[in-house]
Amino acid sequence: MHYWIRADSADFAGPLPQPRSGHTAVLIGKSKVVVFGGLVDKKFLGDVVVYDIENKLWFQPQCSGSGSDGQVAPSARSFHVAVAIDCHMFIFGGRSGSKRLGDFWVLDTDIWQWSELTSFGDLPSPRDFSAASAIGNRRIVMYGGWDGKKWLSDVYVLDTMSLEWMELAVSGTLPPPRCGHTATMVEKRLLVYGGRGGGGPIMGDLWALKGLIEEEIETPGWTQLKLPGQSPSPRCGHTVTSGGHYLLLFGGHGTAGWLSRYDIYYNDCIVLDRVSAQWKRLPTGNDPPPARAYHSMTCIGSRYLLFGGFDGQSTFSDLWWLVPEDDPISKRVLASPPKTLSENKDMATANDSIRSAFKEGDGEEYAITELQKRLNISFALSGSRLQIIDELEDKEFLELASGFIGDKVFNTPQAIQALRDRWRNSAPRSIPLKELGPLLRDYQRLITRHHLSSDGSDIQFLESGVPGKETYEYYHIKSASQLRMDDIPKLLAEYIQLSPV
Repeated sequence: MHYWIRADSADFAGPLPQPRSGHTAVLIGKSKVVVFGGLVDKKFLGDVVVYDIENKLWFQPQCSGSGSDGQVAPSARSFHVAVAIDCHMFIFGGRSGSKRLGDFWVLDTDIWQWSELTSFGDLPSPRDFSAASAIGNRRIVMYGGWDGKKWLSDVYVLDTMSLEWMELAVSGTLPPPRCGHTATMVEKRLLVYGGRGGGGPIMGDLWALKGLIEEEIETPGWTQLKLPGQSPSPRCGHTVTSGGHYLLLFGGHGTAGWLSRYDIYYNDCIVLDRVSAQWKRLPTGNDPPPARAYHSMTCIGSRYLLFGGFDGQSTFSDLWWLVPEDDPISKRVLASPPKTLSENKDMATANDSIRSAFKEGDGEEYAITELQKRLNISFALSGSRLQIIDELEDKEFLELASGFIGDKVFNTPQAIQALRDRWRNSAPRSIPLKELGPLLRDYQRLITRHHLSSDGSDIQFLESGVPGKETYEYYHIKSASQLRMDDIPKLLAEYIQLSPV
């Protein structure tokens, strides 16, 4: 079990970094996390902000340096790549305004000095939304990106000692070109997940690239991996962070459009277990941070530090710890106020839409208490209203409904009913994973309305196994990420029994 802990003033000293997305954060040894660049309110950033792990201190170093045009440091940018090797942070590319960059810099974090590097060989073209990873303690591999005209699928390897770039000639089947993906070295392979591809689709495929280790005589080649378990939904702008024997995937966004307010943003945690070679949902004991993309996630010992990101409307400056249950700061969860029943920012935003389900006033609080008691739910509510989002406020639900009707001319209520009818007539295996969140929210919405519309007097549940009793096993589930594959047929069976009210 892990817990999300919002960082507080006791965790850090010094000035905290300003809000940003599309920045990078690299771990230098075990001593510091170096944040560079990013974007906030259409302003590109070029600052360096450092977290001193031992002293729990944020600070901004005074960096010196020299570039080809006499500048001291790289220009402000976002959506670049950054890789740490020893005490050095190498950065390449990115975007500044509408311009894609192709310059190459290194920051010596022992003396805080920038140097623009003049490299040679097969130089990569200017690009943003690429992904890169260190190969051992000398080389860097970079894959894909967007050059302003096309999505890329090229692979470049840089020797940081000789500063020579080499484009890797890869035989066989190639992954579709993409940007906004992740690339992570695991042992002798580069694992690439997700991203946005040519023509606009957001992908959820996983590929492994061999032939990167000089000591191994292997012909470079890609292999698509189809692993068992609960794989992530297609996304880009996510992070994949290596920690122990697993890789942790967090956040990102789905559907078409770059940084669009109409995209769906995620805050789920999915683990790729390197030992069992399967996807797993990371069990978390409390609510996650707000959904986001283009954030940073850094592994510091057994902890993960989440910073920044963008959710289609706002740029974040919040800092969160993701910690195992035996971590001392996990005790804050027990001391914090109880959470409201909610899936995430996409499901519930502390709105008042539940008023359409039952009357206001004292009877409302009683109805909620009665529903909890009859459902045998032990969670607590921090307010007097149960936070169940209305259909017309459920953006993801409405997008599915409008997408389902296609060219047919339906009004909104008819589209909603058509989606519900489709779910009721679907086999469990035919429902895409991306629809489980909207389905779960609608299930909870219908239960609440049905059983609170008459002050709970028509409820006949719950003791499981008692003949004739209704059981709503998934009413209390906070997020679809908590569902197991074998829960889906049961959830759908209960949903089919519910009638819209």
